[in-house]
Amino acid sequence: MIKVNKFKKDLNKLGNIIVISAPSGAGKTTICDAIVRSDKNVVRSVSYTTRSPRKGEKNSIEYFFVKETEFKQMIKEKRFVEYAKVHNNYYGTSKDFVDKTLKSSKNVLLEIDVQGGLKIKKQYPQSCMIFIMTKNLNILKQRLISRNKDCTETINIRLKNAKKEIQCLKKYEYLVINDNLEKAIDSVKTIIKSLKYKIIANQNYFI
Repeated sequence: MIKVNKFKKDLNKLGNIIVISAPSGAGKTTICDAIVRSDKNVVRSVSYTTRSPRKGEKNSIEYFFVKETEFKQMIKEKRFVEYAKVHNNYYGTSKDFVDKTLKSSKNVLLEIDVQGGLKIKKQYPQSCMIFIMTKNLNILKQRLISRNKDCTETINIRLKNAKKEIQCLKKYEYLVINDNLEKAIDSVKTIIKSLKYKIIANQNYFI
């Protein structure tokens, strides 16, 4: 039986890292958008990337778009908590942003690929790992085609990478199948709400 002498810190003052990964086309961006809009305590980390902006994307909103030379300089300066080369482009998460947000008691939402997610988990073992997927690869392929954002060659690369990403599923804690968007969003919300009750996240609650 735990004897409570005094409270060390309030449960709501503990920030968490929430990693959401998924193959391209599985709907992770739409889900993350909904989470951030509905929960003021969740702050999305804006990644740096060397890829070109898609139509409608704005710098510092979806990503910080930088040249490869600038990205590599940031690597040398150790400014990333994780970075990876995905679909022939570099992506990275700012270490300074993550640490400052956690200290402010906010939850950090990282919408990143599997490579980056596993690196985050290694550095921050308490991170919540969520994988988003469609029911099967055929549905994923149709979504990639219907969104009309990529050429056939790029779609094939994304599907090939998706097969590799699925193999890392066992290293994630939660799997959410996005066959119904609203249900998928509600599932992720439920997972996030449950984080404050995890024992490992609150090990300093009592002294």
